Amino acid sequence: MISLTPQKVHDRVKARQSKDSFEEINFVGRSSSFTVLGYVTMGLALLIILVPLWWIVSTSAKTQGDIYTSPATYWPNPWTFENYRIVQNDLAFGSYLRNSIIITVVLSSIKIVLGVASAYALALLRFPGRNLVFMVVIASLMVPNQITVISNYSLIANLGLRNTFAGIILPLAGTAFGTFLMRNHFLSLPKEVIESARIDGAGPLKLLFRIVLPMSWSTLSAFALITIVNDWNEYLWPFLMSDDESTAPLQIGLTFLQNNEGLTNWGPVMAGTVLAVLPVLIVFVIMQKSMIKGLTSGAVKG
Repeated sequence: MISLTPQKVHDRVKARQSKDSFEEINFVGRSSSFTVLGYVTMGLALLIILVPLWWIVSTSAKTQGDIYTSPATYWPNPWTFENYRIVQNDLAFGSYLRNSIIITVVLSSIKIVLGVASAYALALLRFPGRNLVFMVVIASLMVPNQITVISNYSLIANLGLRNTFAGIILPLAGTAFGTFLMRNHFLSLPKEVIESARIDGAGPLKLLFRIVLPMSWSTLSAFALITIVNDWNEYLWPFLMSDDESTAPLQIGLTFLQNNEGLTNWGPVMAGTVLAVLPVLIVFVIMQKSMIKGLTSGAVKG
């Protein structure tokens, strides 16, 4: 039997404390290293994103001669807004912008409504064949949009809807991605809250608007933001369906700036690109606040 004197006990406790302190210092050091590495990585990613954006903005403010200087310059000398004037005067910019806003607002609204309604039905309502319907929705995600272009074009042309907003919007109104995203989120909601609302007499619509949607604001905001950006940037189908500035969106109008007597006039092209990005940027800023509020709010509105 080994006896421990008070001095030996004190020495062992002190050695243990020293070891724990050393391990804690090493852990803090490793954490600091990972933090610095994370900031460096985010800084590089931000730089990769911002450099092309700055190039677009700076080119939109350059003269034609300054654009083609070698080596390239990243700062306009002098600054000019002539390219923006060309876009405004020579492109019928207002008509194309109006068409983009109409198509995006109507199409995004339809997709959001259909996505939420179908996801709610597939997640929280009981009816025969529910899982089969969801499998069909998942299968539609695997079909590229380009495969359906010919059949959709033939259908819309036979209906006489070419060069109309209806002809552009209707074939794009499917929202399999939104259904998939919102259904998975609805299934993750606390079942106790939903069952309590049903016991209190909440019907399907009241349950949706008073319980489910307030708890789903962050996911709904992300779904809306993705939908708006995708619809704003839609190019192929509007290009096939529109013939002139009466229905063509802004992305189609910008293509008319690309060729000027065999030479691409990059100044107006970049100016038009900046003007096309601004509405989406404004929507992103607005939706970002809603997404942050939804992520940080843990209260359930009844």
